[in-house]
Amino acid sequence: MIIVKKYSNRRLYDTDWSRYVTLEELAGRIRDGEDVRVVDAKTSADLTQLVLAQIILESRGAAKLLPASLLAQLIRMEEADLAAFFGQYMTWALQVYQQSKKVAAQMGPLGGLAQAPFQASNAMARLLSGWGPWNLPGLQPPGVTPTPLMAPEPDEDEGPTTKEEMAALRAEIEALKASLQRD
Repeated sequence: MIIVKKYSNRRLYDTDWSRYVTLEELAGRIRDGEDVRVVDAKTSADLTQLVLAQIILESRGAAKLLPASLLAQLIRMEEADLAAFFGQYMTWALQVYQQSKKVAAQMGPLGGLAQAPFQASNAMARLLSGWGPWNLPGLQPPGVTPTPLMAPEPDEDEGPTTKEEMAALRAEIEALKASLQRD
């Protein structure tokens, strides 16, 4: 585990490398799989969460992705509500997103289509809209009932569509097309 001391001048001292580091360097080490603990150089108070949040918001440009109205709402929330939102919902949403992305990657024969929700800028909107594999039991936030993934089975007394029925439907469609072209 990397121990980083944060000084009052906002500088970060990496005790492993014995030198000052930037947020970007620290983020790189975390991306490489290293665990980090950030402590106040004077009081030894744990500042890990604060610095990790700072890395996410500053070095990865996440602050630009969050609308000002959302940030204002988060500021207005009671501390307990805010903690519950981030602690439960955001953790769940990230897990579902990562699991869905993994499932989409395993669907390789479908080409880029399976990856589309994860490459689009509105992937979070899709996540929240109820579409996709996150509707499986156990993958929804507390208190949410999953929506069906498939259409319900037809009634048994409904027989399969016959060739004659299909031909009749095609003829009806052709007649409608012809009447529209006449108008």
